[in-house]
Amino acid sequence: MAKHMKILIQLLPFVLFTSLARAQPKEAMLLWPEGAPGALGKADKDIPTLTPFLPDVDKATGAAMVICPGGGYGMLAPHEGATYAIWLKEQGIAAFVLKYRLGSSGYRHPVMLQDAARAVRLVRANAAEWKLDPKRIGIIGSSAGGHLASTLLTHFDAGKPDATDPIERQSSRPDLGVLVYPVITMGAKTHRGSRENLLGKNPPPELVELLSNELHVTKDTPPCFLFHNFPDNVVSVENTLDFAAALGRAGVP
Repeated sequence: MAKHMKILIQLLPFVLFTSLARAQPKEAMLLWPEGAPGALGKADKDIPTLTPFLPDVDKATGAAMVICPGGGYGMLAPHEGATYAIWLKEQGIAAFVLKYRLGSSGYRHPVMLQDAARAVRLVRANAAEWKLDPKRIGIIGSSAGGHLASTLLTHFDAGKPDATDPIERQSSRPDLGVLVYPVITMGAKTHRGSRENLLGKNPPPELVELLSNELHVTKDTPPCFLFHNFPDNVVSVENTLDFAAALGRAGVP
């Protein structure tokens, strides 16, 4: 048994490499080709993008997920981005990895929400070209990415019908949310690093309330799937429990 385990461990890098090779994404797309609103510069850190991983035609289901990696709003964790996308792609689900702007680069709310909302609008606007169902576009986020996803799930809008940019005419409401050990609250049970990167060191109480997403679930919040490891010592499981309870009270599946 030990010998077999050793061989398996030695093969894992090769397996991962070949999986990545088969699942090479399309080139990253700029969320705003003319420049992102509120950009602090023109470096890579100032340019939010969306990287598509489109399934083979014979596997495609028409569903899509925008992926928000975690990282405490200070970095973007690769294993919560492209790794998810590769798996989703293999299931026939188009995946789009969002590179959103970060607190470590000088950004604060609402910039991150603007990036996530734009990503959903962009996918919906291109649904026909990518052979997607515009009513089956979800969002998945882990840790701080889960906070960003849950923020869009509770702070979406219907779009601007009179916008000159056709992408901005689209709704930013995801049709489904998947939250993976998410940060939900900005209150006492929050992940402190995420809160500081998102809101600064001493945010006003009204901003803490606005971004405590368990307080903003309504009957119009999209259906959600949540999972969390109960003894998580980084992000308290109470974040997930409180959001799930809020969904239950609002009658959201």
